[in-house]
Formats: sequence, structure tokens, C-alpha cells
Amino acid sequence: MSFRDQQKLIDELKSFERVMTPQDKDEYKMFIKRQKDDEDFDTVSMAKLKALHSRYYKTKNKSDFDKFFKPKTENQ
Repeated sequence: MSFRDQQKLIDELKSFERVMTPQDKDEYKMFIKRQKDDEDFDTVSMAKLKALHSRYYKTKNKSDFDKFFKPKTENQ
């Protein structure tokens, strides 16, 4: 993966830092330090980052928002 992909995964995890377990938080902070050093992650580190990302970051199903955007009827 590229540097941009690393940055995206780290940025998406930023809002979950407060709910992480202490071990996950330490691992996340190490990823941040390595990112600041402009270091490309090896395959093992990238796998750990992806696992951490999949554990905390859940994508929203966009069909859940359909109930908020109802089409207008003729009476409205």
C-alpha cells in the first residue's frame, strides 16, 4: 500500500482513539510516530494497521439514510 493509504487508515482511526483498549492505543500511537517519520510500513505493520482499522472503523450502509430523504408527493 502507498503512503496515502496509510494516512487514510490512520486518519479514520483518529476518532476512535478514546475507545481503544490500552494495547490498541499504544499500537496506534506507534503507527502515528512512524507515519510522522515518513516511513512506509512493511507488510506485517500494514496487516496490523488493517486489523486495527477493521476492528474499530465500520462503514455505514447508505441505504439507512433513505428514510430521511423521502420523495415529495403531489400533496406536499
